[in-house]
Amino acid sequence: MTPQTPTRTGALARTARAFEIVAMALLAVMTALLIVQVVGRNLLDVGLPWAEELARYAGLGVVYLAAPLLLLDNAHIKVDMFEAKVGGRAGRALRLVNEVLVLAFCVVFLWGGWLFMKRASQFSTAALAIPNWLYYLPAAVGMVLLTLVAVSRVLRALREGTAP
Repeated sequence: MTPQTPTRTGALARTARAFEIVAMALLAVMTALLIVQVVGRNLLDVGLPWAEELARYAGLGVVYLAAPLLLLDNAHIKVDMFEAKVGGRAGRALRLVNEVLVLAFCVVFLWGGWLFMKRASQFSTAALAIPNWLYYLPAAVGMVLLTLVAVSRVLRALREGTAP
């Protein structure tokens, strides 16, 4: 399979890039919080549940806010040995099926997240009492953007599928 050309223009790409910058900042925050935890536990003999909770929050942001840009740039983890060997119309059809499956995953994830948050939003986190809807917001926002990227990839695959 030839890599798809990264789409770095348009509102979707700009939004994904902005989320990548936020994810990088959250990675720095997560690293600092982990260092604070290690120092607190090993040198000061103090547990810091608030630092662990915030580090987990930052970790959620890193994963879910960076994923849309990776998918947009075709830099996500994928197994494409079979797809790379299939050419022509069958290869285009296989790529379309793969893109539709990614989109289906996004939709199922968002639906499951909605069902989860209907109950979990009534509670808060243990250490800092952050409302769960706010705690899991980076995952929801990232998955909405990932879904939009998946839609754009399906549409691109459909356009490529109509080419001779």
